[in-house]
Amino acid sequence: MKKTNYSNDITEYSVTQLIEMISHASVYDVAEVSPLHFAKLLSKRLDNNIWLKREDQQSIFSFKLRGAYNKISHLDIAQKQAGIIAASAGNHAQGVALATQRLNINATIVMPVTTPRIKVDSVRAMGAEVILQGDNYDEACACAYQIADQSKKVFIHPYDDVEVIAGQGTIGKELLEQFKGHIDVVFVPVGGGGLIAGVSAWVKQFSPNTKVIGVEPEDASTLFSAMQAGERVELTQVGIFADGVAVKKIGANTFELAKQYVDEVILVSIDELCAGIKDIFDDTRVVSEPAGALAAVGAKKYVQREQCKNLNLVAINSGANINFDRLRHVTERTELGEGREALFAVTIPEQKGSFLKFCTAIGNHSISEFNYRYASDKEAHIFVGIKFEDAAKQKPLMIDTLTSQQYPVTDLSDNEMAKLHLRHMVGGRSPQLVDELICRFEFPERPGALLKFLSVMGSQWNITLFHYRNHGAAYGRVLVGAQVPASEVDEFKGFLQKLGYAYYDETNNPIYQLFLK
Repeated sequence: MKKTNYSNDITEYSVTQLIEMISHASVYDVAEVSPLHFAKLLSKRLDNNIWLKREDQQSIFSFKLRGAYNKISHLDIAQKQAGIIAASAGNHAQGVALATQRLNINATIVMPVTTPRIKVDSVRAMGAEVILQGDNYDEACACAYQIADQSKKVFIHPYDDVEVIAGQGTIGKELLEQFKGHIDVVFVPVGGGGLIAGVSAWVKQFSPNTKVIGVEPEDASTLFSAMQAGERVELTQVGIFADGVAVKKIGANTFELAKQYVDEVILVSIDELCAGIKDIFDDTRVVSEPAGALAAVGAKKYVQREQCKNLNLVAINSGANINFDRLRHVTERTELGEGREALFAVTIPEQKGSFLKFCTAIGNHSISEFNYRYASDKEAHIFVGIKFEDAAKQKPLMIDTLTSQQYPVTDLSDNEMAKLHLRHMVGGRSPQLVDELICRFEFPERPGALLKFLSVMGSQWNITLFHYRNHGAAYGRVLVGAQVPASEVDEFKGFLQKLGYAYYDETNNPIYQLFLK
């Protein structure tokens, strides 16, 4: 079968031909056989054998170099001389840049303006010209097609190309060769579908009883939507948190293969993705990109749904190109995604000692967040985060405990407005307050540290503002407001000295004057 002048319609190929293309794919000039890593910690937690196919260990920290190099290396001389044009959200761009660098071919790559800077810099470092255009892959792709028409450069599709699919399929070939025994399920991240098309075709030919399950974000469900509809559908919009799979429409070729070889598609939330990134880090000490963690999260949801044990489950960790600043969001949402934290709005009486009484009602659970600002002399509304070992089981019990003690409770754990905005906005002015002093405290961060702090502080002065968030640092940091009459200021300062915690008087801080007083 010729590799330089072939049809790009997968329906014109037999399974035998596709398997032959995967078998002879030119990938190992740039790619390595990635490790099949046994995830000890995740396996123990899930009571199943979880293996990670470590494509994050490739030189560009992604599997995409396989398909890109396989495609480009099989172009004829005239096509190589014409140069390459591609569109990518990042990882395909790096694969194309590496391939053209190795083969001494001119390359231009259109990338969405939302692409993480780490990927853009990597592509430029390998000598490719980068054009930033559009907010997502589809808009960048339209621009790349236009350039291809005008310049006669060869367009290298990131997923919907037979040679690209064959290159990605080598991952399926590797993992069956690496694993000694039967694999029950292979979980594969899905964007445009090139990876799952190649992997599923190979796996189903040589291990037909192995399930192949795709995993997508809830806000980028390209394959899931297509399989439900029985045809390719274009999503109105896609989320870009998992930028590596932010595609509006599954590929034509990839969908044809997925219909034949993919058993199902699992959708996961952003919070679950954040938890999955931490799971992989705990087992590998590598920070995956959101798209890279999809398969591991899919495995977790599958185990939870099926209640299975002792199965051999393989998750393809497809990449580790994550912008450092995105880690802020990941760490903020990890505990919620893991089901180890719950957020509540709780109403308590506005009176001295009510904070301490409320924290005592919570018991020995650690408080991860506690935000409050005085609003009236009757009721106090608190935004509180509580850590659990298993929120699904323990959260209802906590709600029952609080309501039985006459505390109205609203569960905010799935409230996006609360998680994204409200938690940072609890505060503001309270003009009716007089004699307010503001202090910032630091105390050693230990289990029960906040309850101990409130216990030591006692109930002599009315608390008017409270802001605490456990950020995993060695010291907890709390901003506290208290009503202290002028006649009691010296006594209050003496109390602060005896408290034993580092503190800073912020009453004259201009920020307090501008936004809180």
